[in-house]
Amino acid sequence: MTVAERRRPHGGQERKEPRIDLLQVVVLALIQGLTEFLPISSSAHLILAAKAFGWPDQGLAFDVAVHGGALLALAVYFRRELGGMALSAMRRRRDDNTALLAKVAVATVPIAVAGWLLKPLVETTLRQTAVIGAATIAFGVALWWADRRPTPGRDAASLTLPEAALIGLAQAAALVPGASRAGVTITAALLLGLSREGASRFSFLLAMPAIAGAGMLTIAQAPAAAWQHLQALGLGFVVAALSAYACIAAFIALVRRTGMTPYVLYRLALGAALLAFA
Repeated sequence: MTVAERRRPHGGQERKEPRIDLLQVVVLALIQGLTEFLPISSSAHLILAAKAFGWPDQGLAFDVAVHGGALLALAVYFRRELGGMALSAMRRRRDDNTALLAKVAVATVPIAVAGWLLKPLVETTLRQTAVIGAATIAFGVALWWADRRPTPGRDAASLTLPEAALIGLAQAAALVPGASRAGVTITAALLLGLSREGASRFSFLLAMPAIAGAGMLTIAQAPAAAWQHLQALGLGFVVAALSAYACIAAFIALVRRTGMTPYVLYRLALGAALLAFA
């Protein structure tokens, strides 16, 4: 769940930021870190946890903190790729690094445009528990189908710009809560012939501009009072960063052997649980 999905109350009035409970901080930061980059929908988990424990919305500043932690985890894990892209861009080289940077940029455009156009719909109608549960199941089945098809096992370097744009169009579907940004981008990449590892790595690279852009938008929207619980926000940042890094490293290391079936089965169970709460 990106911070751009945070909604305001009916009538468009700015909601009062709640006091953050430390247990809620740790649990939700762990959930965010462990599910943001897996193809299992972080939004579904956060909503299910809130309903199960009766927790109120944790506030815009908390969203920024945990997504910032997840973004740091990505930056640390992909530091070589990011360093290579930055160095090549500064030196104006035309090599594999700048080609990868161009693919990430092209794939980011659709979700930026769709997010701007569909923001009211995403923040209201689509955030119903029944919609999230149905999307969790439907997009999980799509992931299973893509993973079962034979693939030549290409890596991200072999993607063309039009193919990157297609993955970007799929990423826009992740604006539907429950779809899972990682899930839809990995599904699209698998359908284009990427290996499981190649699809996952490109999906994680695409997450960086999406999370960063949504975070900047939310910082601009958050009231000054939202930043008063700095200790809790810092704790959420650290917990999310550590859990997200562990999750990314484990997923990349294991995805060749496990495939997507365990995540699909989990999504089906999670979607059923959400529909039971609806």
